[in-house]
Amino acid sequence: MARPITLFTGQWADLPFEEVCRLASGWGYEGLEIACWGDHFEVDKALADDGYIPRKLETLAKHDLKVWAISNHLVGQAVCDNPDERHRAILPERIWGDGEPEGVRQRAAAEIKDTARAAARLGVDTVVGFTGSSIWHTVAMFPPTPDSMVERGYADFAERWNPILDVFDEVGVRFAHEVHPSEIAYDYYTTARTLEAIGHRPAFGLNFDPSHFVWQDLDPVGFLFDFRDRVYHVDCKDTKVRTGDGRRGRLSSHLPWADLRRGWDFISTGRGDVPWEDCFRALNAIGYTGPISIEWEDAAMDRLQGAPEALEFIRALNKMEPPSAAFDAAFSS
Repeated sequence: MARPITLFTGQWADLPFEEVCRLASGWGYEGLEIACWGDHFEVDKALADDGYIPRKLETLAKHDLKVWAISNHLVGQAVCDNPDERHRAILPERIWGDGEPEGVRQRAAAEIKDTARAAARLGVDTVVGFTGSSIWHTVAMFPPTPDSMVERGYADFAERWNPILDVFDEVGVRFAHEVHPSEIAYDYYTTARTLEAIGHRPAFGLNFDPSHFVWQDLDPVGFLFDFRDRVYHVDCKDTKVRTGDGRRGRLSSHLPWADLRRGWDFISTGRGDVPWEDCFRALNAIGYTGPISIEWEDAAMDRLQGAPEALEFIRALNKMEPPSAAFDAAFSS
């Protein structure tokens, strides 16, 4: 299928936008999934300066790159979370403000609305990101978590995100939520519950990233089939699971990335345990034609090696076309 392969710039935001464009183009990427941090895409400037978006598009064109999606994971995380010092480290100062939690949440929600408006101006129809969650901290179910508390968490999500999605509808843009631990939807059943909470409105879909499924023992292929109408974007990131020795567990013991005592790690695409061929066969089967974005994360590998290697790995799978006729058609009379 002729799906474009893009590079997600989130892990490259320490570099100037033009330098990332130069690198990605040189490796053969067709476009970028542009992160809304660093100097890559600044939502406030995109709306305040009429020349900002034309300059971004000019830079992309200079390097023969296109854009199909932008991503605002960091600000989206604060919409439903209980903000603390971790959020201050990832949020723009104008969003953090005085750090009062409800004020942070309100400013983050306003910024995600503006992200939809900026995306429309840029000419893309998909914003990828996180939602945050007021109930993620209850996932261990101890102290005992009453059903009413969980219900309030989904109600809080709907109350905060429905007005955001109203703006997405107004400007013709969709939100692709990345199913991910720490979010309101982090596995199969929480995804179903999240969609139910907002009445399955079309403005809210999913960013499929199988790396978050593997270490949870979830089936990414089954997920694709069951949520096929909600897959608005695809990120390719890999995971390596190293449990089984009786010491390394799924929760990874608060150990840093790449510490070999961890039970799993994000790893360069193609080097882990994601069943990539099955995933691409499933993407073909459900008729997904959007971008395939490589999200490079590997704390034990240089990104200048990993990003071009991952591109070659995914490019081969992306070329796999569904047949025009069944393989046994020649045997039919």
